[in-house]
Amino acid sequence: MAGISEEMASALSRERPALTHASTASRVTDILRTHITQGLLPPGTRLSEEAIGRALGVSRNTLREAFALLSHERLAVHHMNRGMFVPTLTREDVSEIYTLRRLVEGGAARLAGTADPAARQAVGDAVDSAEAYAAAGQWLDVRTADLRFHQAIAGLVRSSRVDELMRRALAELRLIFYAMESPEEFHRPYLERNRSIAESVMRGDGETAERELLRYLIDAEAQILAAYNVPALAADGRSEVPAH
Repeated sequence: MAGISEEMASALSRERPALTHASTASRVTDILRTHITQGLLPPGTRLSEEAIGRALGVSRNTLREAFALLSHERLAVHHMNRGMFVPTLTREDVSEIYTLRRLVEGGAARLAGTADPAARQAVGDAVDSAEAYAAAGQWLDVRTADLRFHQAIAGLVRSSRVDELMRRALAELRLIFYAMESPEEFHRPYLERNRSIAESVMRGDGETAERELLRYLIDAEAQILAAYNVPALAADGRSEVPAH
């Protein structure tokens, strides 16, 4: 597992103007969360208090509060006598996340017929964005728009608790995506399926939207597991960095 490189530290240092002496651990957490979910701090990276504190100009106490918040979100993990790390998810983690998604998104899609029109429109808008980014060849932006599409599906429930649960699941999902070598190869086949699901949602056909979405999530899970060569956690709680 690698530590904070000079490039990572430099990227973090560029965030310093956004911090003030009055900044809370919450703001530092936001910065680290963004760097983790965008892949700037990839799975397996050791989150050095010294290096990150120096880059951001914050105290160790503030960092430890931020690490605790990230741990609660499953975006950081503590290994005894080794420190904090960006987690490398196991195949079991992948399956658990997709089980959760099928329960949440499937149930949300089923409510399309009674959902608020603005919530249904948000689903269509996310697909529009993904297709525009695909046309421009911006496949990492397609990934972000795809996650926004799934967040919008959950948004059909109109529940802040469901929204938060989905945000955390999708943040973890970004850690999995780094095992996929080509964003275009992974996401292109799902663009048409996203459009079909969105059209079902827009016309209030929850039964069809749920059926298509559940099939979609089963296929996506199988595709990721086929490419995700990360073994289960060993007895000491350690996992290895993906070979990809």
